Amino acid sequence: MDVAELHSKCVAVFVERVRLVTDGQWALPTPCSEWTVRQLVNHMVAEELWTPPMMAGERIEDVGDRFAGDLLGADPVATAERAAPAAVRAVVEPVRDGRTVHLSFGDTPAGEYAMQLAADHLIHAWDLSAATGADRALPPGLVEQIAGWFTEREAWYRQGGVIGERPAASNCGDRDRQRELLIAFGRDPDWAAIRAG
Repeated sequence: MDVAELHSKCVAVFVERVRLVTDGQWALPTPCSEWTVRQLVNHMVAEELWTPPMMAGERIEDVGDRFAGDLLGADPVATAERAAPAAVRAVVEPVRDGRTVHLSFGDTPAGEYAMQLAADHLIHAWDLSAATGADRALPPGLVEQIAGWFTEREAWYRQGGVIGERPAASNCGDRDRQRELLIAFGRDPDWAAIRAG
């Protein structure tokens, strides 16, 4: 599967999980301790809105605060559904043509940026499922491709503060590929929100 197709499929998995969020779940905690369900979805919608201008060659300073704040409005699911297709379309040509994008940490091949976006969507799809009690299983083919790509990037992501430390679950000896990927991204595959009462 090429990078643009992988990105499209990972975005689709995330949107599918957003559609499962019920009205009473938007304020629930997520495995990303700084975000509620709504904040996590808002983060991803912002990422999708950033994708077209970045893939078109704009720089961070060009975009500025265009996508700051709460983007979800009164219908978060519909907002996520609207943002996704434009992000998916924006990836195809720059990846195919081998263009360069201008990210905060430097100029990067469009294909590498698309892989970062794909990974973010897949991991946050799991976060969302864990937070809302949905099925946590991710498509094995997507897990395998992201895991293979991430092997050489885990240390860089961690040094940059993009992901947390590997949790204690990393010592469980489990060879399940999804668990391994989640652990590499600093997730406890058995995460459960602690609810009072």
